Amino acid sequence: MALQHQFPKPFRSCLRCSTGADSQYNLSSRAFWTSAIVRTEASVEHSSSNLDIPPLARLLDPNRVATPRLERRLLRETQQQPIGSRRRRAALQSTSNIPFEQLPYQCFQEARNLLLADRQDKLRQIDEERRRIAKVQATPAELCGGEYVKKGRLVRMQKHLEDLKILADINDPVIKKRFEDGQGDMDRPIYRYLADRQWRQQRRLILLQRINQMHIVPDVVPCLDPTAEVRLMFGRRNVHPGDFVESQNSEMPPRLSIQVFDKGERLVSIVVVDPDVPNTETDSFDSRCHFFAVNVPISPSAASVSLARIADGSRTIRPWLPPHAQKGSPYHRLVVFVLEQKDVESLDTEALKRMMGIQAAQFNIRSCMDKIHGKLVGIHLFRTKWDDGMAGVMQRAKIAGADIELKRMKPEKLPYKKKKSERYR
Repeated sequence: MALQHQFPKPFRSCLRCSTGADSQYNLSSRAFWTSAIVRTEASVEHSSSNLDIPPLARLLDPNRVATPRLERRLLRETQQQPIGSRRRRAALQSTSNIPFEQLPYQCFQEARNLLLADRQDKLRQIDEERRRIAKVQATPAELCGGEYVKKGRLVRMQKHLEDLKILADINDPVIKKRFEDGQGDMDRPIYRYLADRQWRQQRRLILLQRINQMHIVPDVVPCLDPTAEVRLMFGRRNVHPGDFVESQNSEMPPRLSIQVFDKGERLVSIVVVDPDVPNTETDSFDSRCHFFAVNVPISPSAASVSLARIADGSRTIRPWLPPHAQKGSPYHRLVVFVLEQKDVESLDTEALKRMMGIQAAQFNIRSCMDKIHGKLVGIHLFRTKWDDGMAGVMQRAKIAGADIELKRMKPEKLPYKKKKSERYR
């Protein structure tokens, strides 16, 4: 009440009038609205089928679970993943099933009208740019200053056209909602752009941090600039970069998700390397190849790759070898390389086997990249060490050395000559 006495008297009277019966009329008489006022409330009809749903099914709805405990319970009992973001699922619990683009908010609808007008302008620019590109393509190279100048001009114009496609949809709230809900079509440039930006803001930085911490550069490769996101799953477990994986979980081949952010289908080679194999003869470490496959097709909309399905096919040069580490040795780094093949050409696996003489030990990833002319576009890594199930994994895979324990050699003492006792008298 003390705060109310500080207001001027006319302002208090305006507040009292705004709560009266004619307040609705005063709000409706505002002159800066350009579209019709939405007065109808969205009615939600509860059908008899929704009322017949058991309480447990409503509680474990993939569209409405909003707590980590319920998410784990949903995955454990129904084998289903939650749909969309947690914020979306929490909002669906307290709102009606109104279409997003029909929300009865006046400011929201006005903003959509402005964005729609801007999108129409961008679509007009896209059509104009396409006509310009077609005109340049039909022009002889002599009139453009040569073939090199014409090609460079077409590349710049094509890049500008792709930028206009992104600008036409970048502010659309429906596009952003579908992307946050995981329903975006990766064949469209706008969804590829949003996914690439989201990956570079956090997950790519974490990946580069793990690579620098574990000295993948320069121990394994001289340099790298990943442009594709690689995710690794052993069964139901999503392995983050640098995680320790138990030997029993990594005994079977994993499943990869290789998400590229540029259009078109391409062929890649997948190589898994362990650079921390102890060599007792030379007192150093060697590299060992655990998996090698070529001619694996991927695209922005087809990113999932199961190594178990391609392990027995004609594309495999080295089948899956379970990661293993002997007792007493330090942890082993397992690095997954994704190499994009040149000019989308299939490699001859038989000729590649004869040329490389592929073996598990003494494998050099740098020499492999030079021979297949592969460009490093994606990378992932995990670690393994000796655990209780490692001996059984090595025995089932017929790998020798499970009964050997490595120990560090004590350094040799410096030669010591006992001095004469007369010196200390």
